[in-house]
Amino acid sequence: MRQQKSIFQNIDWLTILLYLVMVIAGWLNIFAAVYNEDHSNITDFTQNYGKQMIWIATSLVLALAILIIDGKFYEAFSGVIYGISILSLIAVLIFGHEVAGSKSWFRFGDFGIQPAEFAKFATALMMARLLSPVGLKKDTWPVRLQSFAVFLLPVILILLENETGVALVFFAFTLVLYRENIIPGWILLLGILATALFIISLLVPKTTLMIILCSLGGLYLFLVQKRKYILPVIGITLISIGVVFSVDYVFNNVLESHQKKRIQVLLGMEDDLKGAGYNVNQSKIAIGSGGLLGKGFLKGTQTKYNFVPEQSTDFIFCTVGEEWGFVGTTVVILLFVALLYRIVFIAERQKSAFARIYGYGVAAIIFFHFFINIGMTIGLMPVIGIPLPFFSYGGSSLWGFTVLLFILIKLDSHRTFMLR
Repeated sequence: MRQQKSIFQNIDWLTILLYLVMVIAGWLNIFAAVYNEDHSNITDFTQNYGKQMIWIATSLVLALAILIIDGKFYEAFSGVIYGISILSLIAVLIFGHEVAGSKSWFRFGDFGIQPAEFAKFATALMMARLLSPVGLKKDTWPVRLQSFAVFLLPVILILLENETGVALVFFAFTLVLYRENIIPGWILLLGILATALFIISLLVPKTTLMIILCSLGGLYLFLVQKRKYILPVIGITLISIGVVFSVDYVFNNVLESHQKKRIQVLLGMEDDLKGAGYNVNQSKIAIGSGGLLGKGFLKGTQTKYNFVPEQSTDFIFCTVGEEWGFVGTTVVILLFVALLYRIVFIAERQKSAFARIYGYGVAAIIFFHFFINIGMTIGLMPVIGIPLPFFSYGGSSLWGFTVLLFILIKLDSHRTFMLR
């Protein structure tokens, strides 16, 4: 009993405080996003803010349960948790309810559960379990292939559900693999450059790009003048040219029509303010109209008259911008920066490799959601339909992020006992 008391005393209350502040701020903005005079009762459970109150209450119960369970449970049963998560992703393909063309939900009356949200913490646990054994040679291809398989399996299943945005989130685990020296920095850099080349290939003629790439390769060899670099440079140049000429096929045959539209609008290839670009355009108007201090709580006109679709979910940040202005959006961003800093700080102080790796998984997932969601509301990222953690309406999202964060808090409370 004495040991259990000391574990509770080690809980990182600052992280919990940040979580509570963000959840409460999120609920206030959900209330503002759907508020009207006919539905002003905060306990109206037919409205999103009423339902979110239920999700918040159950999330707090869930958080308490996670803190009560022994921290060693999460490492011991990480494989089982991951296996159940994969089975749920398969089950939803068979028995799931289709919403907006995506078969990714289990429906229970008025409430829905999206298994993909829970696959994030399950994958983080499995990744930590795989990479934490003492003496593991991490820079070997078997370990690399297993690491990629851990997060690519849910990616494939989620893509089959037609949830491309959610599937992309799992690529955040490449940051964990980089941190743990599973993949070297140059591979991560090549991935970033390949993405940039893909985007440039949509804007610049293929022949022009091919000439530029060959010229850059030739210039590098001329300046370096070392024979050992000839074959690698030629290989990289040929691969880059292959990427350039494969862009059209991927763009026209792999991406869905609405995804192509969003990319074209983002890159300025098409002006579609009434179609694919409507959400982002209205979001930018809402955020810009807030000015420095905002219009005030419940006084947002873009919000009040429903100009921005999905304003309580994917585009909740534009409610913050309109009603709380530049100051409010800055506070929200600083809250996320503080939370991410705290998570990385917690991860670095772990004596357990499992807890450290899991901590970086938590940071990677939350950072990806934060960066992409805010980026898409201000027109810097394509709209891929992922929520802003702890702010957006949705029970599965709130539950998933709560479990993700509080498992780390529990593991951290055991850091003086888990010496592995």
